[in-house]
Amino acid sequence: MAILVDDAIWPAHGRLWAHLVSTASIQELHEFAAAHDLPRRAFDLDHYDVPAEALPRLIAGGARHVTGKQLVRALIASGLRIPARDR
Repeated sequence: MAILVDDAIWPAHGRLWAHLVSTASIQELHEFAAAHDLPRRAFDLDHYDVPAEALPRLIAGGARHVTGKQLVRALIASGLRIPARDR
């Protein structure tokens, strides 16, 4: 399993948000998210937006904590990244 989560630095809706991705498959990402009570509405084409308070739970559940740059590089390398022009 290759689930990655970055730091919660993105402000929206009065909270800080992080990104959760898989480097293996979108199916793996959905399964991990469901197992950790993340709503499907948090999915945004190639990642889940997750609130800062969920990070400890996700990391304890097996997500690897990485920097934002590492997360993006890994997602691009996996071939799962959806380019901004296609959003």
